[in-house]
Amino acid sequence: MNKIQAQDFIQQKFAEYYRQNFGSIQPPSRIEKREFAFLLFREKVMLRHKGFKTAEDFRNFLQNVLPSDVYYSSACYERPEEEMGAKGWVGADLVFDIDADHIPTPCNKQHDMWTCKNCGVSGHGAKPEKCPKCKGQKFDDLSWPCDICLESAKEETMKLIEVLDKDFGFSPQEMTLAFSGHRGYHVHIENEAVRTLDSMSRKEIVDYLMGIGLEPTLQGFDFEKGMGPNLEDSGWGGRIAKGTYELLASSEEQLEKAGLKKISGAIIQQREQILEKWKRKGPWGLVSAVGTGSWKKIIRQAIERQSVKIDTVVTTDVHRLIRLANTLHGETGLKKIEVSASEIEGFDPFKSAVAFKSGTITVDVFEAPQFRLGEYAYGPYTNEKVELPTAAAMLLLCKGAAKIVEEKAHVQ
Repeated sequence: MNKIQAQDFIQQKFAEYYRQNFGSIQPPSRIEKREFAFLLFREKVMLRHKGFKTAEDFRNFLQNVLPSDVYYSSACYERPEEEMGAKGWVGADLVFDIDADHIPTPCNKQHDMWTCKNCGVSGHGAKPEKCPKCKGQKFDDLSWPCDICLESAKEETMKLIEVLDKDFGFSPQEMTLAFSGHRGYHVHIENEAVRTLDSMSRKEIVDYLMGIGLEPTLQGFDFEKGMGPNLEDSGWGGRIAKGTYELLASSEEQLEKAGLKKISGAIIQQREQILEKWKRKGPWGLVSAVGTGSWKKIIRQAIERQSVKIDTVVTTDVHRLIRLANTLHGETGLKKIEVSASEIEGFDPFKSAVAFKSGTITVDVFEAPQFRLGEYAYGPYTNEKVELPTAAAMLLLCKGAAKIVEEKAHVQ
């Protein structure tokens, strides 16, 4: 078989998926008030300001356009097909985006890459503020999903769900949770109490989730009396206690990384007493070497541990476009797929979000880190020709890390 242009092949496979699965793609509630947007393959432009009256209208359009990515507005409008200033905003759902890009993990040094657009210098890990060679500030960056970063995103998502439930009173039935199709999760809340909140009000929610501006004295601390919150306390008081417990129970190396080098030895020596004290009222004032300044430093670290790492821009944007469930992610070929809050702990996106489950494809891989899909790990690859299951090859092609050599379709 002659070489096939990667973009043409991706478009062909996406078209097959949408034609075969359009019936399972459910539009959002209040469809007639939502704006829809479609990222097109050929033009690489966003087709925006589309509106539909019924699910059938939407699905018919989807089958004709066959895009790389499908979005809808978290907002509801009186006239969703008009330009932004004329839409007539009537409210918006409360949306959270948890992405591995916003969570510090060691794995990004292994699988993320960047290239300076100006001079072509490249490197691994998070992109720098300036190119080390030419001092340019524009980069092409390539991030990959892996078990480590997605597990971190999952932990943050479970943390978010707990806070929304216990502190804000949102029931699991009001929350829609989904794997994004790439490196994180979306949590979506439809509730009349939040629908008309403006950006500043949503920022207050963001600040609470991230622990911004917390005053320790308002959380039960009295440093002179050696008093503080307990593990059983609700709200941020209990979370600070939990974060402090985890920090004080950590290794000496972790304590030093947290800026507690001067007192880490004293903490280690009195660890058994400290942990025993938690069974009563906490260790506040127990460690003689820990003064008020050190406790405040420990508390800051505890807040950081317990804060929810979300993309703040997504939540505060009352016009945000969100990827539609059961549609494909153009950077991976994986599906955005919903998962219940009760099942997320055991959820495996590298199994459940696979869209292309039959056939193999031979590709030339330029460079790719090791990655997993299903039960198998692939790579790492550097300038290699390899025959892969369709889903694995599609991930490489969508990332721009490979080109088509030969397709071998073994359709089941």
